Amino acid sequence: MSHFRVNQEKCKQDGICVDSCPLGLIEREDDTSFPTPTYDAEKLCVECGHCVAVCPHGALSLKSITPEQCPPMRKEWLLSPEQAEHFLRSRRSIRAYNDKPVDTKLIERLIEIARFAPSGHNSQPVEWLVIYDSTEVQKLAGIVIDWMRYMLKEQPEFANLLHMDRVVDKWEKGRDPVCRRAPHVIVAHAPKENRMAPVAATIALAYLELAAPSHGLGACWAGYFNASATVWPPMQKALALPDDHISFGAMMIGYPKYKYHRLPPRKEPQILWR
Repeated sequence: MSHFRVNQEKCKQDGICVDSCPLGLIEREDDTSFPTPTYDAEKLCVECGHCVAVCPHGALSLKSITPEQCPPMRKEWLLSPEQAEHFLRSRRSIRAYNDKPVDTKLIERLIEIARFAPSGHNSQPVEWLVIYDSTEVQKLAGIVIDWMRYMLKEQPEFANLLHMDRVVDKWEKGRDPVCRRAPHVIVAHAPKENRMAPVAATIALAYLELAAPSHGLGACWAGYFNASATVWPPMQKALALPDDHISFGAMMIGYPKYKYHRLPPRKEPQILWR
């Protein structure tokens, strides 16, 4: 078959797929003709599935994606504007966790959801490392503290800007201001030379964080953890990512110790119209 197939019995020749293809790889001769792939469609298609998803008649199939593989949109599940605002505003960074592990299947479910996050050119470069053992999480948090001690000695101005002295002091008093005693940490990594990876990993982790509360979980961006993973050789050795990969973000995850009851305000947006 060619790069995609059109079921002419279902196709209404409405041109929706032509207008929706991000790279303009679908064309029609006129308003009465069926859509066809451009000469370079097979070479350039990123298999995002827009054309399959947008056709209301289920008339178009890619080689790799058919309408049957794409669950239908559930209109009754779509959020109202008010519900969407409430959902997003209710997101909280969870920094206190119950001492209870999360089932591995549930973590896998969150990552499954996160893989649907958008990425440049639909490259989907993000891979995942789950630090599941809580003892290992604490070991890695200790390596972050070692990095901070080094930074306080060698780059004190930068270290003090990030309050590393306070973090080290709390650690030495038996607290964990790095991973917050979270039972697990999820690392999003990708090839270090992939220019689309930083944004792709950030969006994917945001998807994962937003999905967590619906499963009774809480999450928090592990900023100190990820910062050390990008520059501190002992941390990189401990993570043991593939040689050409680097961490582009890390997320603590676990069952929240407390519930939140209100939606705090934020600064007014500064908007420049042109």
